[in-house]
Amino acid sequence: MKLAPPGGTAGFFGHPRALGYIAITEAWERFAQYGMQTLLVLYLVDTLLQPGHIESVAGFATMRGALEALFGPMQTTALASAIFGIYGSFIYLTPILGGFLADRFLGRTSTVIAGSILMITGHFLMMSEAAFLPALFLLVFGIGCFKGNLAAQINALYGMDDARRADAYQIYTLAVNAGVIAAPLVAGTLGETLGWRYGFAAAGVGMAIGLGVYLAGRRHLPTDPSPKARTRQAERWSLSADEWKATFALLALIPVLAVAAIGNQQMFNAYLIWSDTSAALNVFGTRMPTTWLVTIDMLASIACLLGVMWFWRRMAAIGIAPTEITRIAIGCLFSVAAYVLLAGASWMADAEGSKVGLATLVVFHVLGSTAFAHIYPVSLALYARVSPPAIVSTMMGIYYLHLFLANGTTGWIGGWLDRLDASAFWLMHAGIGLLAGIMVLAIGAVCRRTLSTEVPASTRQDLPIRQG
Repeated sequence: MKLAPPGGTAGFFGHPRALGYIAITEAWERFAQYGMQTLLVLYLVDTLLQPGHIESVAGFATMRGALEALFGPMQTTALASAIFGIYGSFIYLTPILGGFLADRFLGRTSTVIAGSILMITGHFLMMSEAAFLPALFLLVFGIGCFKGNLAAQINALYGMDDARRADAYQIYTLAVNAGVIAAPLVAGTLGETLGWRYGFAAAGVGMAIGLGVYLAGRRHLPTDPSPKARTRQAERWSLSADEWKATFALLALIPVLAVAAIGNQQMFNAYLIWSDTSAALNVFGTRMPTTWLVTIDMLASIACLLGVMWFWRRMAAIGIAPTEITRIAIGCLFSVAAYVLLAGASWMADAEGSKVGLATLVVFHVLGSTAFAHIYPVSLALYARVSPPAIVSTMMGIYYLHLFLANGTTGWIGGWLDRLDASAFWLMHAGIGLLAGIMVLAIGAVCRRTLSTEVPASTRQDLPIRQG
């Protein structure tokens, strides 16, 4: 079966034209998801969980009872953090189901389209307080159908020895950040100034635009296997011994990557709640919306992604090209530095009876974004490269399982913000980053041969964030 010519037709900055449609679609999907996600905890704390609102949410009493049965009585902040953690974790669990549906039944393209429709419906349902829980349900399953399959379509555009693959995932990650930059400026501002429902509606419109772009580029996308071919593949599905080793190595990395991701994911949860009350967000005498911190983070992410690409290209040119595992460990160290800075700034602000300055937060975001640039695109490209071809969509879905674990843990840890001093709370995150770095190096040492020997020699030069 032929998915696409190796490398495809160059039509998008030296890449197959399909990459452009996929990247733009992803940018709009990120706009929609993060437009909703940046508003979520603020919406919960300020409005939905308050008397006069919480009573109107269908099924909420049952959900709250279940949460408090597990974690004990919850005040507003802890409850909002737990809801965020559930939502934020399950959107990274359902891609396994989405990948399985694509590999075995629907194909990637149809599964992405189905996911987009579910997400559009969910975003618009967020405008109704009563429909809050059904809206989250549709979003969770829509994202599951969409996320891993879109990323897997990128991998199908390139032959195994095509050195453009890692750069393609960098472009994809830049598109992610572009969408997230716009989300707080549009959906966040609308939600905080005109009303929450306007922000959620903007997210729905953005997802509809993304679906339109995807459908417009459908003829350029990799061809999915026919239903008969998928059935035959399922009937004789098997992996070689080396492919099983690769699969087990990637599965072993999941909990390690989950620990590494906690620091980044907390920026959308407890960090926003803390910043809303403990940070000086005044710009030229006017207080900026708290959600704009996400835009600052994404601007820093784009700058750091480009900077990291340039840096590792220069290092490769002089023969210094660390493995993917080493670069992920370097990212963990930057996460440690980011949270040590935030802990120190919180301690000083509390001692002086002041608030943490915006300049300090900008430096924090630069350090955190440098960590992100070394962890997320590197690990994403690693999974796309090492995963057995027969189950690549499923494995790309499994890759997102680390964010399921990370967000669930993030929601749980975020509830401690009410119980700990801010400096201790952020210093704990620095310790988590350090633990992640040690775990990454350990798993890399154990699985070194499995994760490195499959890299074609032709891809070992001029790659900013892959194995050298």
